[in-house]
Amino acid sequence: MPKLTLQTPIENLYMVGENYAEKLHTLGIFTVRDFLYHFPFRWEDLSSQKKIAELTPGETVTLTGEILSIQNIYSKNGKKIQKAIFTDGEQNLEITWFNQPFLLKNLKPGTRVNLAGKVAYFGRKLTITSPSYEIIKNNYGTTSLFTKTTHTGKLVAVYPETLGLSSKWLRSRMATLIKQLDYLIEDFLPEEIRQKEKLLKLSEALTKIHCPENWQDIEQAKKRLSFDEMLILNLKSLQRKQEWQQQTLRHQFSSQIEDLKPFLQKLPFKLTKDQEKALQEIINDLNEVKVMNRLLQGDVGSGKTVVAAACVYLAFRNKLKTVLMTPTEVLAHQHYESLKKLLEPLKIKIGFFTGSDKSKESLEKYDLYLGTHALLFQNLPHEQIGLVIIDEQHRFGVEQRAKLLGKDKIPHLLTMTATPIPRTIALTLYGDLALSIIKEMPKGRKTIKTWVIPELKRNDAYNWIKKEIGQNQSQVYLICPLIEESDKAMMKTIKAATVEYEKICQIFPEFKIGLLHGKIKAKEKNEIMANFAKNKIQILVSTSVIEVGIDVANATIIIIEGAERFGLSQLHQLRGRVGRGEKQSYCLLFPSTNQNEENKRLKAMETTQSGIELAELDLKLRGPGELYGTLQSGFLDLKIASLNDYNLINLTQIYAKKILTNWENYQLLHKELNHCKIANIKPN
Repeated sequence: MPKLTLQTPIENLYMVGENYAEKLHTLGIFTVRDFLYHFPFRWEDLSSQKKIAELTPGETVTLTGEILSIQNIYSKNGKKIQKAIFTDGEQNLEITWFNQPFLLKNLKPGTRVNLAGKVAYFGRKLTITSPSYEIIKNNYGTTSLFTKTTHTGKLVAVYPETLGLSSKWLRSRMATLIKQLDYLIEDFLPEEIRQKEKLLKLSEALTKIHCPENWQDIEQAKKRLSFDEMLILNLKSLQRKQEWQQQTLRHQFSSQIEDLKPFLQKLPFKLTKDQEKALQEIINDLNEVKVMNRLLQGDVGSGKTVVAAACVYLAFRNKLKTVLMTPTEVLAHQHYESLKKLLEPLKIKIGFFTGSDKSKESLEKYDLYLGTHALLFQNLPHEQIGLVIIDEQHRFGVEQRAKLLGKDKIPHLLTMTATPIPRTIALTLYGDLALSIIKEMPKGRKTIKTWVIPELKRNDAYNWIKKEIGQNQSQVYLICPLIEESDKAMMKTIKAATVEYEKICQIFPEFKIGLLHGKIKAKEKNEIMANFAKNKIQILVSTSVIEVGIDVANATIIIIEGAERFGLSQLHQLRGRVGRGEKQSYCLLFPSTNQNEENKRLKAMETTQSGIELAELDLKLRGPGELYGTLQSGFLDLKIASLNDYNLINLTQIYAKKILTNWENYQLLHKELNHCKIANIKPN
């Protein structure tokens, strides 16, 4: 067998093979490297080794001894129970397993074995029910594969699993692999950094994370591995920034804030201070010889579209054209209606594209090209385009954005998002972007009253909604977290939109109810939205597809079922779908559980209207997956490091900047960045 490397396919690892390799693939494990970086999510402490005479109820222990007898007995309902008599040489203990008949082959009388589990009373006798076991010596006197125990008598790693792959199986293969780390692992971290920060060698850290001797081993391993993850993330972020700065600009603007006077005079409102600040920052970038790469972040309804319209006007004054791309047709239509009012009085012509067919007309007559990814199929006059604006840019692939920008000389780029970005994520994932944040909401916009509703108050809430629709002509969104019912036990209480729709039709027979979810075809979806906008539908039952892109002024109530299934940032964005008009708006959160911790988290929605504050709280309580699970592929490869660790982020950023000044001297880091999955994160 050829010598192992980190790039060796996982099926070539000892005792794996093709069948197990397929199962490992479902865990994202394709190579030896992937396997080594499949870290435990917890460790079970089985290190307390005792005699039977020393056992006390409630403690978790490992016993070493011998199986004296084992047999199947049958319960009243016909299930097999395995009863064994175990001895430690001094006393005997009765052990019970349920529905594991294979144990009669594995644990024959005379087998030397470790048993590990929790001690409890069964009737009046102390016992360990369904303990894990590890054979030490079988009854032929030969030693097992593991002279040093792997699964008992120590801290034991517990891994993310999949069907047919238990933590015990994973530990067995890992124990074999760990012995080969000295020649497998090249430590890419510069020695002077490792020593200064008192970090383990990489081979030591990987050994201790998978096979720790004590809790201190785990902490030391986490310290080294989290340092590595954050350093790599910062290196990639800074590299992207360097690469962007090396791009050649297609057209430089010559603009001042005063140039916006004709645009601002036609607005029926005054810009907020945050909007003015964002515009000044953008104008400064547009006048540079470097390509702008700025992210405009603001809550739903904070006025990002007006800032984008002002930028389109500045491009028009510079005799340049703008492209604005959106992720959905609904959002494209919404932007079209808004921008038409803002820009057509200023003689700016808008071309609107949502189909996949190429337009046969000449497109040079337009000043703004607005649409979905359909823009990628049009013969746009790229040489005349000075600005590209992408809304909710994380929903587009890297290749799509590259095609829009072009190859040689590229236009300025402004991206917009309603996803709140905590400070630590702005420093890392978006470290290559200049950031403008609109926190201040336009004057006159009322606060959305938010309540967490317990199940016993549900009927009261429904009666109140009936009055609101009847007396105030209000319209209602009802959001469910799934499209269809799932058989999984954890999902049984989560209401699927299709089931909820039928139920709501019975509860509100006097109103017209609509149903919207991701499986409905685009044409039908647009028709439903148009009917909702015209108040032909009073209650719209939907999955979270309405998170981005719907602006109906008359919709003043949003109900969110299974609210604990959503992150606070997502709930906040959903909440922003109401309150677009002058009427008071409401958000009703219905949890599907009575878990105090989850409902305490939801209570933050009642008191906090700031998206950034809620995002920071979500990051602290639930980690980046809840915030950015769909935002970036690769982002969740931060398996050990925490984006709440501001000190580590700062420290590794300082080192990353120093390293990049002499990048050619760090060849092992070059290799690591090429192999590391985090290297694939490309916000731009």
